[in-house]
Amino acid sequence: MRFRQVEKELGKPLSLQTSFQGNAQAFQSSLSSTPILIAAALFVIYLILGVLYESVIHPVTIISTLPSAGLGALLLLMAVHYDLTVIAIVGIILLIGIVKKNGIMLVDFAQQVEHEKGLSAEEAIYQACVLRFRPILMTTMAALLGGVPMMLGTGVGSELRQPLGYTIVGGLALSQVLTLYTTPVVYIYLDRLQDWIFRGRKKTVSSQAVPQPAE
Repeated sequence: MRFRQVEKELGKPLSLQTSFQGNAQAFQSSLSSTPILIAAALFVIYLILGVLYESVIHPVTIISTLPSAGLGALLLLMAVHYDLTVIAIVGIILLIGIVKKNGIMLVDFAQQVEHEKGLSAEEAIYQACVLRFRPILMTTMAALLGGVPMMLGTGVGSELRQPLGYTIVGGLALSQVLTLYTTPVVYIYLDRLQDWIFRGRKKTVSSQAVPQPAE
């Protein structure tokens, strides 16, 4: 926070102790619990996606789209010298829902094509990227352009809206660039990991099912 930065620049003596009180203290305590809330939200998302796709692997593929959005939001906030306020954190939580749908659209289509047409993971995710590019771009640009007025707007209350706008625009811009490159790679490698795990289980079950010769 800027107060702590000014405090360091003034070089206060060690005998002088400072602390926040009132609304500032409540705000600081709320920030300390934010990482736990985000982690809990991601865990719930993982459980829901795991039930939806009946898989413990591919929900990770969908969640892998989220770090790029958070990184883009933080980089743009740093570039314009904005702090990570509660409004900016609300924007990051909003990004979780918006960006996650990119991974869902790719993985859902790839899984469907892979099972119905018997394609390999590489061919399935390639078709998903080609055929789902336009809807992903349309939905992302609609949300991104919706954040531009908040980012550039001035007037009464603009100091509250601008961090939200910068968070949405920065997160969506970077995630849109990286999603179509990182998600296929993650999908292919996790699909291979899933095949390796289930192949090992099948070998174990088959070896246990072989009847032992009678003595």
